[in-house]
Amino acid sequence: MVFGFFGRRAAAESELAQLRQRAARMPLLAGLSHAELTQLVALAAVFARGKAFSGAAGLMVTPSMVATVTLQMALPVMNLGKEALDGWEEVVLYPSAFVVRDHWMAPGGVVHEGDSVLIGQARLDGPVVLSWPDVKRSTGRDGWNVVIHEIAHKLDMLNGDANGFPPLHKGMNREQWSQAWAAAYANFQQQLECEGEMAEEGWLDPYAAESPAEFFAVLSEAFFECPQGLAEDYPAVYRQLVAFYRQDTLARLSTLE
Repeated sequence: MVFGFFGRRAAAESELAQLRQRAARMPLLAGLSHAELTQLVALAAVFARGKAFSGAAGLMVTPSMVATVTLQMALPVMNLGKEALDGWEEVVLYPSAFVVRDHWMAPGGVVHEGDSVLIGQARLDGPVVLSWPDVKRSTGRDGWNVVIHEIAHKLDMLNGDANGFPPLHKGMNREQWSQAWAAAYANFQQQLECEGEMAEEGWLDPYAAESPAEFFAVLSEAFFECPQGLAEDYPAVYRQLVAFYRQDTLARLSTLE
C-alpha cells in the first residue's frame, strides 16, 4: 500500500516535470508568468489524466505527444477551469490529415453527402480529433493553431451546435457580444469580396468567413497567437474575447517586445 502511494506520487511528479520541460520549449506559451505557467501545467496534467488519448491509423501515442496536446488544450481554459472541457472524454490523434464523411443540407432542403479531408474536428457528441503533425506545428505563434481552434469549437458547443455564440459568463452582455461579432464578420466577408487574394495575405485566415462558428474559432487562434491585428482591426471583438477567456493576451505578449 505504501509502495503504491509513493509510486503514484513519483509518476505524478514525473508527469509534471515532463509538462514543464515541454512548456519551456513551446513559443506559444511565452509571456506567461511563473504563476500562470504553474497553473497551466497543473491543468494540462488534469487533462492528461482525465481524457483518453488514442492513436488512429497505426499511430502510437507517447507521453510527450500527450503533453504537447494538453498544454495547448489548457491555454484557452487556463482561467475557466477544467469544467470548461467536461462532457467529452477522448482525444484521437491521426498520423496525418484524415477523411470524414459529411452530410449537409443545401438550399431547398436537399441533403448532400461527401468526404472531407480535415486536420481537426470537434464532435458535438464525442471526441476531439487531430492530425498529429498539425498539432506539432501549432506550438509556435504564427496565428494558426488547430488545438485552440477545436477547443474553441468545444466551448462554443457547450450550449448546442457551434454557432459562434458560446455560453457567456456572468456579467457579459449578450447584445454587446452579438453586435461586436456580427459587425466584424460582415466586415471580413466584405473585405474578402473586395480585396480577393490581397485579403489572404493579412493576419486573418480567410477560412474564418466560412461561418460564424469558424469565425469564432479562427479569431480565438489569433487571440492567443497574434492578438495585435485582432485588437487593431476588431477592438470590440478583442474586448469580448478578453472577457470570455479571462486573459489579456495582447498585454501578456507585449512584454516580449
